[in-house]
Amino acid sequence: MNNIKLELTKTLSGKNPTTKKMVIGFDGFIDEIIHVVDKRLDSEHFTRIDSITALAKRIEKAGGLSTNIELFPVVKKIGGNGPIMCNSLSKHGSKITYIGALGDPTIDDVFRVMDDNVHLHSIANSGHTDALEFDDGKLLLGKMSSLNDITYEKLISSFGKSKLLELLDETDLFASVNWSMIPHNTELWQKLLDEILPQMKIREIKPIFFVDLADPEKREWSEIVSALDLLKQFRSRFFVVLGLNKKEAYDVGKVLNLFNRSSLEKMEISLKELNEALYRRLEVDAVVIHPVDRSSTVIEGQFYEAMGPFVQKPKLTTGAGDNFNAGFVLGLLLGLKPEECLLTGMSTSGYYVRNAKSPTFKELIEFIEEWEKGLV
Repeated sequence: MNNIKLELTKTLSGKNPTTKKMVIGFDGFIDEIIHVVDKRLDSEHFTRIDSITALAKRIEKAGGLSTNIELFPVVKKIGGNGPIMCNSLSKHGSKITYIGALGDPTIDDVFRVMDDNVHLHSIANSGHTDALEFDDGKLLLGKMSSLNDITYEKLISSFGKSKLLELLDETDLFASVNWSMIPHNTELWQKLLDEILPQMKIREIKPIFFVDLADPEKREWSEIVSALDLLKQFRSRFFVVLGLNKKEAYDVGKVLNLFNRSSLEKMEISLKELNEALYRRLEVDAVVIHPVDRSSTVIEGQFYEAMGPFVQKPKLTTGAGDNFNAGFVLGLLLGLKPEECLLTGMSTSGYYVRNAKSPTFKELIEFIEEWEKGLV
């Protein structure tokens, strides 16, 4: 594995991501990172509830009574799978157009932190997420009624059909993420298939179409199946990649009835079995799954897996999966081998959770070098 990392740093050093063009959409959130107070020591200091289990016990004790739980805002930042993924990819200098819920009538200042190589276009007001962070996970409390306004009709009336077609004809990556929180996303995909894809150029090297469902548990199973069954239709013009975290992968496996339901709920099915079954059922070009400590992918029928640089005490976890996705598709765009794409994805998220920011291309290479030396 170390030799692979060493070769990867050499390969990346000879690549130029600034030549790549990307279109990403369609969500948008303002994320407020929050710590939950356990004991307040004085006006400025407190101890925090550091696990979801501990918070659950605190809430359970209040059953039939009442309790006060203090939330301490740590930082306000860009949120939503699309903007976080976009912000991560923007660090590499690629030309990016982001279309999504960034504010109405004007784009919210929180999204202006993205680099100058990102062109922002808002088609709806942003949602808001209170992200309660703990050592063992996070609770994302979302307010997202504004995402009802993200429709194909709004996209075309606001952005323009000819302009969208031109962008997709020239792009190297089209990412449509956070399906679960955009009520009209399936209809939007269907309209793209009906009205945009037939007019797109047929290219020798297909651009990537990357999809992230983003925790679809709350959606009806029939809706999930309908959306997933559309993905293979995009293969006429795109190289289609579905990205899932571990929980999402097992949930989707259950929805698609790929294995015994109890075995999936207990996660007794191996990552390899699940990844391969999802790939076969969905008939896409690649399925990538990213648990916390590793990642895997099936590309062109072949399974690959790599272990990640796990950290016990991350500085920031909200957005780690989006950074993995950004690193993984960056690897694909740069022509890396599948296992190298997994390492690039995990290095991007590994840097992010340790530094609470996404790496530049130079910082990404340096992180992989340090990982190869056992320093992370």
